Amino acid sequence: MKHKDKGMSNKKKKLARRMKIAELKQQCSKPDVVEVWDATAADPKLLVYLKAYRNTVPVPRHWCQKRKFLQGKRGIEKQPFQLPDFIAATGIEKIRQAYIEKEDSKKLKQKQRERMQPKMGKTDIDYQVLHDAFFKFQTKPKLTTHGDLYFEGKEFEVKLREMKPGHLSQELKDALGMPEGAPPPWLINMQRYGPPPSYPHLKIPGLNSPIPEGASFGYHPGGWGKPPVDEVGRPVYGDVFGVRRPEPEIYEMEPVDRSKHWGDLEEEEEEEEEEEEEEEELGQGELEAGMASVDSISTTPTGVETPDVIDLRKAQRKEPEKPLYQVLEEKEERIAAGTLLGTSHTYVLNPPADKSAPKKVDLLKSLKSDKVDVTLRPEELEGLDESALAAKFEEAREEEKLRLQHEDFSDMVAEDAKKKKRRMQEKEGKSKKQKEFKF
Repeated sequence: MKHKDKGMSNKKKKLARRMKIAELKQQCSKPDVVEVWDATAADPKLLVYLKAYRNTVPVPRHWCQKRKFLQGKRGIEKQPFQLPDFIAATGIEKIRQAYIEKEDSKKLKQKQRERMQPKMGKTDIDYQVLHDAFFKFQTKPKLTTHGDLYFEGKEFEVKLREMKPGHLSQELKDALGMPEGAPPPWLINMQRYGPPPSYPHLKIPGLNSPIPEGASFGYHPGGWGKPPVDEVGRPVYGDVFGVRRPEPEIYEMEPVDRSKHWGDLEEEEEEEEEEEEEEEELGQGELEAGMASVDSISTTPTGVETPDVIDLRKAQRKEPEKPLYQVLEEKEERIAAGTLLGTSHTYVLNPPADKSAPKKVDLLKSLKSDKVDVTLRPEELEGLDESALAAKFEEAREEEKLRLQHEDFSDMVAEDAKKKKRRMQEKEGKSKKQKEFKF
């Protein structure tokens, strides 16, 4: 044996030490994840354990392909992007299609003009329609689950989630050439080998459940074969002949009083009512006796009578009603000379209530101090007495009064009138020049 081992090459020794796929499947918790090349890994047991672990994302299947990824999709026409239903419901596709057709019908000159002077807002949609589309009718797109990777040709695979085992669609029946009421072609093999092990509880007519009405067993065209039975003649896989009747499930339920309704108050028993009536009669007698004793003793002091009605509400204060409006007294005024925006009449806002009372204006005038600036030279201060100082003050005061009297807006009015006259003259000169000029 040792002599033979010496003759084996390293490659053969490596192949001999490699684990078999059957052994890997026996040691793995999920045998379906074991693949042919898993036995060639450096640590096949660890690899299979990681692949069988919960929420493990598999390696993309194109890792072992010699050609590049998506190389087989060359030449296949790419499907145009379809808008979601909630966006397509706004009618944007029709608006865009009409706009494109209108653009195609335009001439080159019109297209150039549109490019230089574009017009905006050609495909406008009502704001409320867009708001409802995105905030009321928006639906989530179909998202892939965890570990669901894309592979080449995934979009062409049949979605089996919508299919149910044992349920044959009309398209499949037409493809198999099954007339109405005929059995599926695989029923004979199922009767021979048994129901599919992946679906042990699946009801299959002619195998473990009764055949439809009007059908018959047999191997003639349209016949449902021969159901498998044991030596005694009992069906092996289920009630094929429909002899057994399903026993109704009996649930033990508490008796319900239908006369009462939920939420109604429970009526007290008659005995309790009688006891309460007796207690009330006893209490009424004691109360009357107590009232008689209280009546004999008067709590009100002598000389004071109890009023019949006592009003505990607070007395409401009646405030004097204010008038809604007031008619102002109109007073005619004479327009002073040289005044701007003068009026011929005025209104008395606050009529004097009492003439003897001092006015606010008079009070303010009395508070004002007559300040007058008096200029004196340094030489005059040496021989200046009080009488001379008083004379200087009076002289300055008279000058201030004269200055205030002569101050008016006549010069401003005259200047404004001159400006207006000058502007009118300039306008007239311009209009004459324009009339004289000829093209």
